[in-house]
Amino acid sequence: MKRILILNGPNLNLLGEREPDKYGNETLESINAWLTEEAKRIDTELTFFQSNVEGELVTAVQDGRTYDGIVINAGAYTHYSIAIRDAISAIDTPVVEVHLSNTDAREDFRHVSMLAGVCKGTIAGFGKDSYLLAILALL
Repeated sequence: MKRILILNGPNLNLLGEREPDKYGNETLESINAWLTEEAKRIDTELTFFQSNVEGELVTAVQDGRTYDGIVINAGAYTHYSIAIRDAISAIDTPVVEVHLSNTDAREDFRHVSMLAGVCKGTIAGFGKDSYLLAILALL
């Protein structure tokens, strides 16, 4: 059984109430529950972690080196966190960056990812399916 760590960054705990026109109406909890059910079909165990604190996400990435893969939605940290980038670079575990919205279709500052260059790939714009696609890419 594969083990995948799902990391979510700042403000993703407000999904369902935060800018539903961009992020949809589902909560992070409902997305995690759906992913858990989907993961059972592909014999994969998921562990979820969300934090609004950059250092906690750095530690979670480092701890993720014991997993078969990491899916990360770093939220706004995507665009400026060298610390999270360095943590990803420091481990051998493959990491896929995800975004619910298509960041390239949004504000200019969202077009730059500090993480993309050290991740296996990036999946964006498919809503909650972005997470499932990332999990499948790690298998």
